[in-house]
Amino acid sequence: MSNTMTCIILVAGHNNSLERQIRLQDENNDLGLHGIPKALLPVQGRNGKPECSILDLWWDDLQQRRQFSSVFLVTNADKYKHFERWATANDFPVENIINDGTTTHCNRIGAVANFDLALRTKGITGDVMVVSGDMLTHEDFDINGVKRFFDHQSGDLAIYYTMKDDEKTSTRGMLEVDPHTKRVVRFAEKPDTWPTRFAGVVFYCFKAKTCREQLPEFMAAKKKVEERSFGHFMEWLVPRGQVYGMKVPTSFKLIGPSTSLDEYMQVKSSRVSSRHQVNKDSRITQRAYARVGLMGNPSDGFNGKTIAMSIKNFWAEVSVWESEKLKLLPHPINDPSEFSGLSDLFVISGKEGYVGGLRLMQATCKKFYEYCSEKGVALPKRNFTMKYDTNIPRQVGLAGSSCIVTACLKSLMKFYCLTESDIPKCIQPSLVLSVEVEELYITAGLQDRVIQSYEGLVYMDFSKPIMDSQGYGNYEPLDAKIPDTLFLLYARDPSDSGRIHSDVKDRWRAGDQEVIAAMQKFADLTDQGREALINGDFKKFGELMDANFNLRRELYTDAALGRKNISMIELGRRFGAHMKFPGSGGACVGMMPDPTNLGPLSTTAQQEGFVCIPLIPKYPDPE
Repeated sequence: MSNTMTCIILVAGHNNSLERQIRLQDENNDLGLHGIPKALLPVQGRNGKPECSILDLWWDDLQQRRQFSSVFLVTNADKYKHFERWATANDFPVENIINDGTTTHCNRIGAVANFDLALRTKGITGDVMVVSGDMLTHEDFDINGVKRFFDHQSGDLAIYYTMKDDEKTSTRGMLEVDPHTKRVVRFAEKPDTWPTRFAGVVFYCFKAKTCREQLPEFMAAKKKVEERSFGHFMEWLVPRGQVYGMKVPTSFKLIGPSTSLDEYMQVKSSRVSSRHQVNKDSRITQRAYARVGLMGNPSDGFNGKTIAMSIKNFWAEVSVWESEKLKLLPHPINDPSEFSGLSDLFVISGKEGYVGGLRLMQATCKKFYEYCSEKGVALPKRNFTMKYDTNIPRQVGLAGSSCIVTACLKSLMKFYCLTESDIPKCIQPSLVLSVEVEELYITAGLQDRVIQSYEGLVYMDFSKPIMDSQGYGNYEPLDAKIPDTLFLLYARDPSDSGRIHSDVKDRWRAGDQEVIAAMQKFADLTDQGREALINGDFKKFGELMDANFNLRRELYTDAALGRKNISMIELGRRFGAHMKFPGSGGACVGMMPDPTNLGPLSTTAQQEGFVCIPLIPKYPDPE
């Protein structure tokens, strides 16, 4: 992220209601505040620090982040000396204070004119952030995230927040924002009514082209000082350019022209509260559940269709709690770092490999921050400690890795108070998949991430036209009865499930007609399976399960599927069960028409080195 951007802080307000009330109050009680500009009025410091001014808070934040090539103040002649004195005391370049020459409210030139004055007098030609110096943000507010999002956009940026119930639309510039593109589609300055509660503040980022071309056009068109507010500028700019919106998870306190002394004293004695507070002593724990693919897999990675079910038997959970530094804790079993000796290390490494859950948490945190930065989801400056646990058997194709990633994403969303309006549920599976594919180079499809995000029983359509048009599939939760004789067979000593896909993916990419036709057959089986479940026709569904495996065996060959996996299929079928793979290998899912055969099957499975358990569906929790 470059540091060629300029920041301009506007502090040129004149005599206002607050100043008049302070002057009157000082005649009876010595507040010691008479004549002090609003931006220099004392407020409570952050993180337990003593009182300071609002401008101190802005300057500290800008210095710490070091994302700006220069910072300028625009003030008036009446208050210039106050800011000059502040600058010498705070190591701020006095030459970066711009005096607009005005001395009263009557001869003010307007906020946009002050902005234009700074650009012209200082020869600023690059991108610019402009903020109001009398605006107080929550201490968790992260200005770095704002700049990162702006850098990813092709247009300008307006910061907004969701108004509290007691705030009126007539006090703010109001926005309508496209939830998918984040484009501001409409802006109005202080309307009496408005369809959303999205309120803007004087906190904008402008591309150099806007400052060079559209700002002069606005200044030429708007001669009256009342029209030269940023609200009117945005109202004018939105229909003419590309303006994006970034919602921050906090409210703002503006010590504005109408602020009363009582309101200021309340702000002075308390921090601006975040819209959502997190108890620092609380621990957030989120679970994601293992899944079984009931129909259509592995076509989810080939623009096919599938039906999957989440199960309570196996899960992964991630816990997160607030801490001074960000820490990711290794799992004592899955991320071993101590061994009794080389022989112990040799056995564990040979059996478990070298890939625990720590890398999954780290990669998820990285992708989560990257997504939020690029999509304009502002995150508070808040650190955490994170750990995970799981009971999912390794290498049996039950989506253990994606379970940890999904649980991690859920925990991060809850920790940062994000909802599906910030990261839509239909997008969450793709975000989880990007962690595994783009960061960790794990070969995977969307099915597992969809069912872990939605839970229950879900029909999924990954057809290419749908994926190309919206970037994700069509996901339909099925309100259908699930057979109560579903069971799982898995190997006590499984092989690596990641080797199952063979060269089929490469053949599909190369346009191999046999593979393309097979994936279409998987999709057809899924459509028939959906109809069978809705109609409660379990006999038909069982036959389709068998057909699903037979087609997979024909396409992938026994050599690729592995002898142990095929043995589990044959074992289940010996007892009359309908059998298929729930994932990539290492386990098999079955449906037993005759429940009395489950006991004998379980006994035989144990004798042959397999584990047999009945499946417990996991339905979504009620909202």
